[in-house]
Amino acid sequence: MRIAVTIFLTDETITPTRLARELEQRGFAGLYVPEHTHIPVERTTPYPAGGELPREYGRTLDPFVALGQAAAVTERLGLGTGITLVAQHDPIDLAKQIATVDHLSGGRLTLGLGFGWNVEEAADHGVEWRTRRELVRDRMALMRALWSEEPTAYEGPYGSVRASSAHPKPVQRPRGPVVGPRTLIGGAAGPKLFSHICEYADGWLPIGGRGLSETLPVLRAAWADAGREPEALRIVPYAVHPSPGKLAYYADLGIEEVVLQLPPAGESEILKVLDEYGPYTTGSSDTV
Repeated sequence: MRIAVTIFLTDETITPTRLARELEQRGFAGLYVPEHTHIPVERTTPYPAGGELPREYGRTLDPFVALGQAAAVTERLGLGTGITLVAQHDPIDLAKQIATVDHLSGGRLTLGLGFGWNVEEAADHGVEWRTRRELVRDRMALMRALWSEEPTAYEGPYGSVRASSAHPKPVQRPRGPVVGPRTLIGGAAGPKLFSHICEYADGWLPIGGRGLSETLPVLRAAWADAGREPEALRIVPYAVHPSPGKLAYYADLGIEEVVLQLPPAGESEILKVLDEYGPYTTGSSDTV
């Protein structure tokens, strides 16, 4: 099983370069980082985990800049977003950022994407909350057009692009309907989420991984009904606090990669946690 980690990298934590070097040297498979452009102070949207919103949410580094630094100091470490808030980006600019990181890293990028939870943050980007899922779907289709080998035009309900020369291309080759880097969608289990995964992604990024024994058969059935190859589906439990029993449970479900949670901390604390996670990494260092 491949063992990756995720962390809220901020202006107060360990740096991307220091962490990336440590992860590769210690045999971890990948590094995933989240995204929040800003956190409006006047916010009525509740924090999904309950209680006060942790400090790090308003201090996150730009994920693609951070991953670009991590790519520059490693050779094998997988690089991922967990997650990219696609609705909050210009898709032409975002397609360029994604393709550039994948190109410069030699095809090591995983695009974890999601639909967001912070209504006020999304509103500042001009996102209409009730249609954000269809907006993400549309923007992914537009980006796939830009990533296509031949100039390809796209016109959708929320955006369009002319047939264009757009380089670099992502290193990773198309997989069924998926063009671009490996793509995982985060979110709670349900028919709408599973339909998006089957249409334009490689798999699911469930936070914590609870209830997978019940939800995985449903997703796998939807995947098969969509005509996707069964062995191509990727399930990657995310932000997991590990134990041997939990990882054994995931392995029994056929899961091949798990992303462990690191605290948003400085170098000394992070190195201690990596020491604790070390026994889980045996054989995990194949590129994500």
